[in-house]
Amino acid sequence: MNAPTDRQPIDEHAGSASPKVPEMEKFLSALSKADGSDLHLKADAAPYVRTKSELRPSRLPPLPAERIEAMAMELMTPKQLAFFSEHGNIDLAYEIPDGDRFRLNIYRQRGHVSISVRRVTRAIPDFAQLHLPESVGKIAEQRQGLVLLSGATGSGKSTTIAAMLEHINRTRACHIVTVEDPIEFLYEDRKALVNQREIGIDVDSFETALKYLMREDPDVVLIGEMRDHETFQAALQASETGHLVFGTVHAATAPQTIGRILDLFPPDARGRVRQSLADNLRAVICQKLLPCLDKAIDRIPAVEILLRNPSVRQLIAECREDELADVIRSHETDGMLSFTHSLLELINRDLIDPKVAYEVAPNVDELKMLMKGISADRSGLLGR
Repeated sequence: MNAPTDRQPIDEHAGSASPKVPEMEKFLSALSKADGSDLHLKADAAPYVRTKSELRPSRLPPLPAERIEAMAMELMTPKQLAFFSEHGNIDLAYEIPDGDRFRLNIYRQRGHVSISVRRVTRAIPDFAQLHLPESVGKIAEQRQGLVLLSGATGSGKSTTIAAMLEHINRTRACHIVTVEDPIEFLYEDRKALVNQREIGIDVDSFETALKYLMREDPDVVLIGEMRDHETFQAALQASETGHLVFGTVHAATAPQTIGRILDLFPPDARGRVRQSLADNLRAVICQKLLPCLDKAIDRIPAVEILLRNPSVRQLIAECREDELADVIRSHETDGMLSFTHSLLELINRDLIDPKVAYEVAPNVDELKMLMKGISADRSGLLGR
């Protein structure tokens, strides 16, 4: 991949006004053409664009405060303008005909209007493009239960879920309902019917959306980030009643995900939640995105996969989740995968620098021992 330039290429005519098209649409179209993920407009500053996780100023000259405010006012209805005037902040959605959809946050800072834009792309990568293990596709073919994606912010959780939902969309006649804040990928109805609800735009809160979720007759449900025990309780209830439920959790490893969930609940409720997890959890996929040595690939995931089997069910029910890492290591031929072996494979395929692997490995000594095995039998260790 070529080193990024100091200033991202946005069309220099992006700001030309049109009597029929909001001026902001010119900037949004330019963001799509630049394949950017985010756009930031601030008074008396050049527009900034984020591409491949790098935020850089565009080639456009600084935009005056009056122009940014005029663009913002042009997008809002009288009701939205009244809300913005009172609160100083508002979320909007905008879609370019036959193009991408955008989530805009308009807010005041230091007395001026700023606009932050997130591009919601229609291009959903598949498992091969994301360099994900084959078992991720098999997890998406489950018909009931809870599937959790864990990892830090920016670790690719939402993109992996999008690939899984699109796999279901293309292969299964069902109803998919997503509750997101914000919507990050747009799905077109294929074999499945897909309805997407965005917090703040389509519904006022997760609580309200989840209250009516079962009345919408879903087969597959995505509940964005599980931030509190009410949200997770709704996910568990949906999985208990025969639905396939996807969600994301901030946790460093698959075993730690269990503890993170239980911490959301008061102590007197954890026994019931633990048993429900033991019964309904189908998989935990934990990711870390790492810089790739292949210039055609920006970042590549190291993945840990925990699949529910009788041993996993028993350990969760008996408060022994600290032993789950051993189960993962002993069942890797059954589709489970440890971070250590995922890193080993990426090194073996010359996709990551060993020094990068050492920085994120849960057990550096174990990884180095396995790498010595690669030197002795590079082709046979991984069986791939």
